[in-house]
Amino acid sequence: MAEEMSFEQMLNESLKSVRSGEIVEGTVVEVSPSEAVVNIGYKFDGYLAAREYSNERDVDLTTKLNVGDKVEVKVVKIDNKEGTVTVSMRQAAAEKASKIVEDAFNNHTPLTAKVTQIMKGGICADVDGTRVFIPASLISDTFERDLTKYQDQEITFLVTEFNPRRRRIIGDRKQLVAAEHAKAKEDLLANLTPGDVIEGTVRNVTDFGAFIDLGSADGLLHVSEMGWGRTGNPKKLFKAGEKVRVFVKEINGDRIALSRKFPDEDPWIGADEKYGIGMRVTGKVARMADFGAFIELEPGIDGLLHVSQISRQHIDKPSDVLKTGQEVEVLVTGFDPEAHKISLSMKDLLPEDEAETVVSTDNE
Repeated sequence: MAEEMSFEQMLNESLKSVRSGEIVEGTVVEVSPSEAVVNIGYKFDGYLAAREYSNERDVDLTTKLNVGDKVEVKVVKIDNKEGTVTVSMRQAAAEKASKIVEDAFNNHTPLTAKVTQIMKGGICADVDGTRVFIPASLISDTFERDLTKYQDQEITFLVTEFNPRRRRIIGDRKQLVAAEHAKAKEDLLANLTPGDVIEGTVRNVTDFGAFIDLGSADGLLHVSEMGWGRTGNPKKLFKAGEKVRVFVKEINGDRIALSRKFPDEDPWIGADEKYGIGMRVTGKVARMADFGAFIELEPGIDGLLHVSQISRQHIDKPSDVLKTGQEVEVLVTGFDPEAHKISLSMKDLLPEDEAETVVSTDNE
């Protein structure tokens, strides 16, 4: 008849076996500022030093753990002679994190983690102790000059290289940002129609116009569409970051043409009542050509003063007697509302039987 097992043998049989390197779950049974005792179901309890709790420095374990807490630890060392087991929560978390990062790399799935360090040439995100380096060129789909704005921020990225032995784990946020922007732009274009009035932000100003950020796509506000009157240099009218109200003039593929020439603000509406044939009006010389001068009657409405209509005397070119910005009185001799053309005359305001004094452009 087999001998009955001793109490110690029965106890040992009821306890599970553990080995170094294994991750097990345990229960906190005792806590001090520098050490915690964890029951891992083995014949010896595990001893967790404060330095093995996390990557934090000078941790007081009494502020982190309570008796009865369930924790996952890695068995670092088993000393049967001394009857001790050294365990680490930090290494268990790092090992699990490394597996999470490896799976994300193999399955091409995104990870979300906090940025813990700004480095020369990139940033580091921490996945429970596993550091992922994201080069500056892979942070966004546009150039990022200031990386400090990412400090302590949670970001989502792909793992494109995983080589823990060489401590080389590379992340890529650019792909996700580019895909997100492309989807947002596609949605915007699908819902945008010519005539829509929207507010945007000036992104960049050039000599030929301004690029307006509409939220997920840029539109071009050409210099010729900045207003009904002459606009001059766009750089003097708009500044980067400024909010502007525009309307969609045309959509061609993914190109959006914008305008600030709102139809209800068209100065030609009712212009026939102000500039009818035979009316005497006052305007300023806006620009000149050899064949005549263009007179601004109001912003957005110019009339042509032909060189033959300036004086009863012969004049070779308008600049001989007129200068830009000069105020002149003229007679409306022609009005074509459909073509937006007004013909003007100074000559017809001069008496035929009186001598004429021609205005000189020279300073008196």
